[in-house]
Amino acid sequence: MPDELVSGLLKASDLRLVLATTGDLSRQARATHQSMPASAALLSQGLTAAALMGSLRKGTDSRINVQLECDGPLRGLFVDGDANGVVRGYVKNTLVEYVGTEGKYHWRPVLGNKGFLSVLRDQGGGEYYRSSVELEHFDLVADLERYFHQSDQVPSHLLMAQLPGPVDGQEDALGTVVGLLVQPLPDGDREAFKALGTRLRAQFQTAVQAHAQDGALTLLRSLVPEADLEIMSRYPLRFTCSCSRDRVKLALLAMGREELADLLAKEGQAEATCQFCTTRYVIPGAEIQRMLVEGTA
Repeated sequence: MPDELVSGLLKASDLRLVLATTGDLSRQARATHQSMPASAALLSQGLTAAALMGSLRKGTDSRINVQLECDGPLRGLFVDGDANGVVRGYVKNTLVEYVGTEGKYHWRPVLGNKGFLSVLRDQGGGEYYRSSVELEHFDLVADLERYFHQSDQVPSHLLMAQLPGPVDGQEDALGTVVGLLVQPLPDGDREAFKALGTRLRAQFQTAVQAHAQDGALTLLRSLVPEADLEIMSRYPLRFTCSCSRDRVKLALLAMGREELADLLAKEGQAEATCQFCTTRYVIPGAEIQRMLVEGTA
């Protein structure tokens, strides 16, 4: 089944649920960046989180980005997403291969001993809001859940599963990837929220194994079979990038005439590689010269 996001509302208790299946886009991101297993797994988690958090944005043009900085070998990651199902991202070190044993310190060899998690929200109209928390659990999912509690002051249950499975006839560590976010609305039933969280944590992995291949909607209904679950939205997810040659040229113009002329004199051309999709752009000297004369891209 293709990657998809489904959001729903438990009307009796005013609890919001957002579920995303992201196996295809996680494998695409891994191939794009040629990431080793640990780097690919953390990027997959980040992209899944970006999809879930992007769905909470009110404006279709509004984006949210999540940045993790750490002193471990991964060094950090950057992901963003919007309410249209578009996500993108990268890790600073794609070559991290190994994680720790299962349990509390599983991601510690990757993330290290010190770091922070930062979220930047596009408020629209050129306004942005940034908030951050220090890493405490050194686990992206657990620290994001803590971020919701501490910075957003919204109690949240965040669950993710990455299960191996067959892809094109071969076993793949990112065969199935699913994320689930549960939050109470302002008047939501907090006791029902706690009880649902306990139940979901006990059932999540088993339900994902049994129903993820049937699609996001079927999986969500298997996890939350309550009759008052109302589906609010449903749309496909994809890993893609908005970079372009024209945007590179605009960035060159933003350097200013003096720096651009100096670049032309020293390098004879301009080169840029997008961190999100690894596309390489080359702007030849003649084109830069024309930009200097005309002042436009």
